[in-house]
Amino acid sequence: MITLLGVGHVFDIGRSIRSEILARRPKVVALELDPVRYHALMSRTPRARGISPLALLAQFQIRIARQYGVEVGDEMIAAAQAAQEIGSEIALIDQDSRAILGRVWRDMSLTERVRLLVSAIGGLFTRKEKVEAELQRFYQNEPAFLQEFARELPTAKRILIDERDAAMGRTIRQLAESKGDVVAVVGEGHVEGLVQHLAGTPVQVVHLEALRSTPPGPNATASVSVQL
Repeated sequence: MITLLGVGHVFDIGRSIRSEILARRPKVVALELDPVRYHALMSRTPRARGISPLALLAQFQIRIARQYGVEVGDEMIAAAQAAQEIGSEIALIDQDSRAILGRVWRDMSLTERVRLLVSAIGGLFTRKEKVEAELQRFYQNEPAFLQEFARELPTAKRILIDERDAAMGRTIRQLAESKGDVVAVVGEGHVEGLVQHLAGTPVQVVHLEALRSTPPGPNATASVSVQL
């Protein structure tokens, strides 16, 4: 069985993630991380990002996460710690993030770059009320939300979502076939694409909305202290 946990990197869902993994006790916990990001998160090592629209977007995530009382990536740390606690294998299923982001920037048209820059600057002034409103819009009509994203930033949609969905889907399928039950902790925006790529394989989905609204169970009482 494959279980997809749809997460958001700025929300306080670490205890819910922990609870899901402890309850399911999978053979493998697959994380939407590459080795560099994983080790940076687990060691709390700050990453040098330079000055760019992508760095501004990263700063936006950090600022919003702190409004929710967490650090970016706390949910991935919670997943890794839960996996270690029950002896599950940890699989890092994402590609090198810096290479991907560099490719996005190189392949973008000038129009897309300007749109991304405007979005990045605007993000520095966004508050969590706006994030909640956008999240509700996503919940209400995910296909339309992603189509709008594709119209505005087609290169980013293709490389950051579509191609990564395909690559992660292949890896998750291989892990399930070779290892057994898998819980994959992935961004909510990847869930539906992964479901399509995993067609023919039993898949359960726990969406971000459920993770945010479900009270943590008794296995989730420990606090997560130990982060795109």
